[in-house]
Amino acid sequence: MDFDFTWLLWGLPLAFAMGWAASRLDLRQWRMESRQAPKAYFRGLNHLLNEQQDQAIDAFIEAVQGDPDTAELHFALGNLFRRRGDYDRAVRVHEHLLSRADISRKDRDRAQHALALDFLKAGLLDRAESALHKLEGSAFEGEALLALLGIYERSRDWPRAKEIAQKLEEAEQGSFSGRLSHYLCEEAELAQRGGDQTKAIALLEEAVQKAPQLARGWMALSGQKALRGDAQGAFEALSKLHKHAPQGMPLAAGTLADLARQTGRQSEAILLLQEAQSRAPSIDITEALASLSNDPTEVRAHYLRHLEREPSLVITAQWLAGETLSNPEAQERVKLSLEQASAPLRRYRCAACGFEARQHFWQCPGCQAWDSYPARRVEEL
Repeated sequence: MDFDFTWLLWGLPLAFAMGWAASRLDLRQWRMESRQAPKAYFRGLNHLLNEQQDQAIDAFIEAVQGDPDTAELHFALGNLFRRRGDYDRAVRVHEHLLSRADISRKDRDRAQHALALDFLKAGLLDRAESALHKLEGSAFEGEALLALLGIYERSRDWPRAKEIAQKLEEAEQGSFSGRLSHYLCEEAELAQRGGDQTKAIALLEEAVQKAPQLARGWMALSGQKALRGDAQGAFEALSKLHKHAPQGMPLAAGTLADLARQTGRQSEAILLLQEAQSRAPSIDITEALASLSNDPTEVRAHYLRHLEREPSLVITAQWLAGETLSNPEAQERVKLSLEQASAPLRRYRCAACGFEARQHFWQCPGCQAWDSYPARRVEEL
């Protein structure tokens, strides 16, 4: 049977025409999808600028579905999930990016950093720690070390916090001598609770060498020596505080006066307190000076000298307590009213977040900032 080449002559043009039509249809579809993807992206951006996060997420999901290989859209979507508090979906987005073999090293490190932030915001500190360690040697190493430092501070893992702070200082990310001194003081407190006073004193001596400008180390060292019955050594530690960290004298004034009475060094303590008072009047220093005076007239004179330099309701209440009013029945009521009115003024206030407390903190319990509490009371700020 002979083959009819006529069908071949008709079939070739027909196949060519069908291929051309199919390519045109694919091209039109590709153009339509490429136009729709930017529209979805810009729609999401518009919602984001209008602080409409839910609508922005929907638009970005649509854009990602249109072009699943776009890494930037995945990053935008993951960040939106994290800001919204949807940490599970943020983790899935960034883990999907890390699972891809076609992204660059830079984007891989970026995705790893974003994943660590997801875990950190979700409170999964162990998983965040593991993710942050993987950023060693990357462009995000400095940020990762700072995040690790925050994790170890929150978990009160002071040896590891010291290690990270030293790495940051070696990488010239700033001075961390103050934090290292605080970590040593924290370790000393743990050693003291465990009954190892020798280790506690050794740690505190290292702390004051690391950051002599901080009052905490000198005060803690003085306290440890006092616990061991070394009142003279405790007094000497506070004398060094006066020299190296004079801004902390209001915090140590009362203890200095007590140690002066125990060691018979009242005159020396008075000179130190008067010198500190001449630099900056302080309620605590005035009260310490008054406590070292045996003469009631001299005590009241200290209060009046303070009021001449700086008005104070707290000191006024102290001075008025020694006055005899013309109406004796009102004496106690006036005294109680002044004490009640001045009590809030004796608090300390964090300079970073405004958290107020009756006691002074080296690390704010509100915002976790170090050395954010001034040594002066609320009334003196």
